Amino acid sequence: MPLLFLTFLLVPLLEIYLLIEIGSLIGAVWTVTAVVGTAALGAALVRRQGLAALARFRSATQAGELPAVTIIEGLALLVAGALLLTPGFFTDLVGFLLLTPPLRQFLVRRWLVGRVVTPADGTPSGRAPGVLDGESRRIDD
Repeated sequence: MPLLFLTFLLVPLLEIYLLIEIGSLIGAVWTVTAVVGTAALGAALVRRQGLAALARFRSATQAGELPAVTIIEGLALLVAGALLLTPGFFTDLVGFLLLTPPLRQFLVRRWLVGRVVTPADGTPSGRAPGVLDGESRRIDD
């Protein structure tokens, strides 16, 4: 919870700082043009990659497969789109990073393996370290 609070506090402050600094370097008109331009470019890229993800989802479901990775990638694209439409340079950077397919696939697969995927023995992989399953029986009876 403190991480979420710090994120909502620090990201807008960072965005304001970057807008002021970049605006003082290149001017207000060019700064606004850059922010609007990255939003437009980002929206076009998100649309294109989102349609490709939708096509992968459809083909996987038609083949009878569970498209878990494609669904999580779609959610990552949704987050990327929201970040790119948010005015600012830092959120644009993070949004464009999420639009990079190799990085997005790495993050998605790492998140899935760490939280969702279960090993062949059926034990959840998200278990706390040092926790063991087992059975016990009294031997003094």
